[in-house]
Amino acid sequence: MAVNLLPPDPAALLPVAGLELGTARAQIRKPGRRDLLVVRLAPGAAVAGVFTRNRFCAAPVQVCREHLAQTEAGGAIRALLVNTGCANAGTGQAGLADARASCEALAKLLGCDARQVLPFSTGVILEPLPMDRLLGGLPAAIADLAADRWADAAEAIMTTDTIPKAASARASIAGRSVTVTGIAKGAGMIRPNMATMLGFAATDAAVAPALLRRWVREAADASFNRITVDGDTSTNDSFVLAATGAGGLRVEADSDPGAAELKALIIDVATRLAQAIVRDGEGATKFISIRVEQARDVDEASAIAYAIAHSPLVKTAFFASDPNLGRILAAIGYAGVDDLDVDRIELFLDDVHVATAGGRHPAYREEDGQRVMKQAEIAIRVVLARGDAATTVWTCDLSHDYVSINADYRS
Repeated sequence: MAVNLLPPDPAALLPVAGLELGTARAQIRKPGRRDLLVVRLAPGAAVAGVFTRNRFCAAPVQVCREHLAQTEAGGAIRALLVNTGCANAGTGQAGLADARASCEALAKLLGCDARQVLPFSTGVILEPLPMDRLLGGLPAAIADLAADRWADAAEAIMTTDTIPKAASARASIAGRSVTVTGIAKGAGMIRPNMATMLGFAATDAAVAPALLRRWVREAADASFNRITVDGDTSTNDSFVLAATGAGGLRVEADSDPGAAELKALIIDVATRLAQAIVRDGEGATKFISIRVEQARDVDEASAIAYAIAHSPLVKTAFFASDPNLGRILAAIGYAGVDDLDVDRIELFLDDVHVATAGGRHPAYREEDGQRVMKQAEIAIRVVLARGDAATTVWTCDLSHDYVSINADYRS
């Protein structure tokens, strides 16, 4: 039951020159569904990624980090391999061997080095990767490779998602036409703490590798690191950004013509993908924006925003459209800002001024709060009066369906 989110129109997902995608139904966990994705990159493409900070990171995350490290010494990435249905996490040395073997198998079929393949997995943790099915699906995925397969690719990486997530943008930058297209998956176990469950974006611009490595972090911080569904950081979180260089725009530094516009286009696509994850949060019925303003610094603003976003009491109140808004004040108070002056805080729910001077606003009426809380999209705004920093976090409510989905996930 996604909140104001429709499946992507395949015709609106723009091909990125220098990149092809192919999918297969490998039956890794469930029969009859797309569950394997191969992405082939043209020679000369630059690739950068950010990954989970969970210490129990999955085997493919470890292999991705190793393979990307060699690109800093002049190596190149030529392909991505993604499976759903099995996370290959909590699988020890056997899981690492399987992740490396999958890279070797795809590299052999594509005619490149195994270190030029990045593997990604998502699904159930603590189960071995069914290598016979994964390897058996590779020829079909390769045979399906084409530039216009973004919609199929978005479907192939889903787990508990109810809708595929994809976004695309094209702009004229510095006199050149530039395209950015991306896909993502995620609905539960979402508090990325770096990126999202899985996200992949590409542009046909040429971006210097060192600059791309910084931009992927900045794009994640502005988008995927601003979302939460349930406060859980996955073992497999990965966000990868590729610049194929097959278009006309070339960017070496932030000061180059078109650099700022290109980075903004990438962040726009990443933000749309990140918000789609929240809109499709497991059991979500409300999409909630939390804006914290006039904080001393961004870390302080984020701490308060996430305290609100992670509170089960706040999230269940929004599900019920129950204006028990003292729960928001309580979350602000325990966010860890020890010298916070609560008498200076202003709290708004959309256009409704809820609290001021440490208490309920004299003009606030509960029916006004309930009117806003019945909406599918809701904005919370907190003004701290401590400085100039601000941030926004996107989250959703917590419903009965969230419990049911996660209770039955392995069934």
